[in-house]
Amino acid sequence: MAMWVFGYGSLIWKAGFNYDDRLVGFIKDYRRVFYQGSTDHRGTPEYPGRTVTLEPAHGEVCWGAAYKISKKEDKETALTYLEVREKQYEKKVYLDFFTDPTATTPAISGVMMYIGSPDKNFNENYLGPAPVKEIAKQIVHAEGPSGPNREYLFQLEKALLQIGCKDKHVMDLANEVRRILSEV
Repeated sequence: MAMWVFGYGSLIWKAGFNYDDRLVGFIKDYRRVFYQGSTDHRGTPEYPGRTVTLEPAHGEVCWGAAYKISKKEDKETALTYLEVREKQYEKKVYLDFFTDPTATTPAISGVMMYIGSPDKNFNENYLGPAPVKEIAKQIVHAEGPSGPNREYLFQLEKALLQIGCKDKHVMDLANEVRRILSEV
């Protein structure tokens, strides 16, 4: 049986594992937010970057890409890789994935994804909501082993636009980061 993995952040443009198929689509009743701290990829423990996580949002959809992994070896390799890459996201959930906005039946059920919960008892890297200007300032200055935090934001914005998604939260942040950088 194939395993499906949903990417709503950097997995959209950089899977990092072998897969058999990639579908563009969305999950329902969640929204993408820059509330997860990154001390291992796009920031440091002293100055965390911000990456996306999901939060429940009734009636909203979150676009991304789902990857089908069929071969046993590829599944094992992908899971090992993802457990390291997504280690600051403590929740693994399985949700329905849709490709057609008018569909009532999911294209795939049980698509796996990683979420950083807002519960600080389980997720010490959760930073939570803040004004756009404050999040943007943090993104401008944060940098980690995977590169500048702003690169992550701009890559996400570009990847979402390429799949036809205009995510207001991501675009507002990207525009504010560009504004800040233009003043430097």
